[in-house]
Parts: sequence; C-alpha cells; structure tokens
Amino acid sequence: MEFIQNEEPEIKKPIIIAAMQDMGNVGSIVINFINKSLKSKSFRTAKLSFPTYVIDNGGHIDLPNESWEYKYTDDLIIFGGGNGQPQNNDELNLLCQDVINVAKKYSAKFIYTLGGFHTNRIFNNEPKTYITTTSIELTKQIERLGVDMTPQKSLITGFNGLILGFAKKYGIQGMGMYGELNNPEIPQYRAAISIIKTIEKLTYRKLGNTTELEILAQDIENKFKN
Repeated sequence: MEFIQNEEPEIKKPIIIAAMQDMGNVGSIVINFINKSLKSKSFRTAKLSFPTYVIDNGGHIDLPNESWEYKYTDDLIIFGGGNGQPQNNDELNLLCQDVINVAKKYSAKFIYTLGGFHTNRIFNNEPKTYITTTSIELTKQIERLGVDMTPQKSLITGFNGLILGFAKKYGIQGMGMYGELNNPEIPQYRAAISIIKTIEKLTYRKLGNTTELEILAQDIENKFKN
C-alpha cells in the first residue's frame, strides 16, 4: 500500500465515516453521497502498490485505478467509497491501520463504518439499519435511542467489519451500520438511504437530500418489475 498526503487539514476531534464497496455497493453509495453532498475536500490517498486484476477492453487491457481518498469537511473525515477494496489480507490490515493512524493524528472521537446486511426478510422497500458497536456499554447507550441492533451473532468480513476491530484494539469508539438487502448483486440504494437517515439521527447533522437516491432506487425496482 502507498499513502500520499496531499494536504494537512486543520481539523480537531472529527468524526470519521469510513466504508468501502461491499455487497449491494452500499458502502460506496453512502460515502460517495456524503462526499458529493457536503462538497468534501481530498487530503490523503491510499493506493494499492500492485493491481489485483486487469481490465480487458476486448483486445487490449488497462490497469484499474485502485485508490481511495480521505476527504474532510468541518469536523468530519470521510474515507473510502469508489470501487473495490483490497483482496489481500496484509493490504487490508495496512489500510485499516492507516485509518486508525489518521484517527489518532487528528484525535478522532468516533469511527462509523457501514455496509449491507443480507437478509431474507421481506421489508417492502423499507429496509432497517442494524447497528453493532465496539463495546457493551456503548451498545446500551445506543439502544436507548430506539435503533435496531444486529439480531444475532455473525462474522463481518472485509474492511467494513475489520475497521471496527482495529478501532476497538486502539481504544477508539466505533459503530457499524448495516442496511438490509435481499439481492447483494445489484446496487441497494434504499439500504443506503436507511443508513444515511440513521447517521443523521445519531450525529444530529444533515448529510443532504436523498431524492436522487430515491429516484435511482425506483429505476432499479421498475427494471425488475418489467
């Protein structure tokens, strides 16, 4: 992994929201939405040293752009989005460690991550967001706000789970938010909207108008009806 610092933002004790592409593209949809809505500014880039695949254009190949940006606005740092995530465990661990290093450098008070939650429950276009945290004490506090906690024991793989483990290891409070989805193979905009609303509820801040995401969700639903 290569890490390139482009700027030194003057921010102290920010909240960090960090997530990467996962099933249903939920992590990327939310991160990309927040960056676009809040007009965040890039200050650091994480880049894979070697490609994990190549793109065949039909007769010739291109190398993928496997890099992810740290962006900031006011008292918020946003990391991830875009396409993919490291497939190698060593690189994934290095990336999680870098997020922790950035969190410590700017005295971050909290790390949120997010992604998809695969379920067979029929939720009629109103998916729930399930939450898990880095401690029993924090979970008890969050439960008082009337949110849904993850319903059973499970493994959370990839960046959007592992970063919580790193946060816990380094004594930083963290929370994972996972939006319900039935089909992990298509973009799940309603799961993303559910997560955005949950973040707004817990952080007491508006992240932006989700009308565009609603339209994208309806377009996909109409395609499957036809």
